[in-house]
Amino acid sequence: MTRVFSGIQPTGPVQLGNLLGALRNWVVLQHEADALFCVVDLHALTIPQDPAALRQTTFDLATLLLAVGIDPEVSTLFVQGHVHEHNELAWLLECTAAVGELRRMTQFKEKSKSGGFVSAGLFTYPALMAADVLLYDTERVPVGDDQRQHLELARDLAIRFNSRYGDVFVVPEAAIPAVGARVMDLQHPENKMSKSADSPQGTILVLEDLKDIAKKIKRAVTDADNEVRFDPATKPGVSNLLSILGAATGEDPVALADRYDQYGPLKSDTADAVVALLEPIQQRFAELAADPDHVAKILTTGADKARALAAPRLAAAREAIGLLPA
Repeated sequence: MTRVFSGIQPTGPVQLGNLLGALRNWVVLQHEADALFCVVDLHALTIPQDPAALRQTTFDLATLLLAVGIDPEVSTLFVQGHVHEHNELAWLLECTAAVGELRRMTQFKEKSKSGGFVSAGLFTYPALMAADVLLYDTERVPVGDDQRQHLELARDLAIRFNSRYGDVFVVPEAAIPAVGARVMDLQHPENKMSKSADSPQGTILVLEDLKDIAKKIKRAVTDADNEVRFDPATKPGVSNLLSILGAATGEDPVALADRYDQYGPLKSDTADAVVALLEPIQQRFAELAADPDHVAKILTTGADKARALAAPRLAAAREAIGLLPA
């Protein structure tokens, strides 16, 4: 089977857009490929973190991935920081990358504009992302537009390393993820729904109180003419509700629009569908959270499986570049 790797940062609570746009696709993908899914806690360190909070959010995110449907019997689920080979290969790839390449990374340029503390890790972390992928002979990487540049760097580093030192790495290809819903902010539908706390009334968290979720959807911004049609350009609020309802029910948002002539019923049905989608996930999360030893064991097993794949690839890279064997 094709080897696939994907990761998610524990930098905030998972919101509905993460679930509908990515995580549900992971659940499907694990049955179609040899899939590794990773909570990339090391990437979270590019900005200062509260240590206790980071440990908790990392564990909670892994627990939620299980609750969503990631099956450790089918795929490999692990925490990045549990597999030290990521750090070691990252250094070899930092020494393979050029400063100019790292400086051109769009996310670094954007995040470093704040004028505050900018860590060296923020500059070099694309090399760690490349290590995440290259350690596992990954053939395909599901990426959105915001990560394409980083995958291109990973490809370039693999090709450069292979050219200098011999064929060590598989050069990965971008995989276009199955089309997931593009979930927008309920109060500012021109913006994507975000993990950040900038728009609490516009964001639906997967583990949020279900009554609060229903209220937020029923208060979602629409427009004044009360016409229901799927037209993201001119009716972003209504189209967002139709997208969410379609993703939650598996129906086409354009076809759904024909069923409604008022916003009230659309909002009510969307709220009901989202609650029905999230309720079993929340119940499963509560069950798993009540048995943290079980989750920890799953992560330990996942790290062991990941390390068994990563260690030989790191050893090959070390030998190729000229390091003495340990």
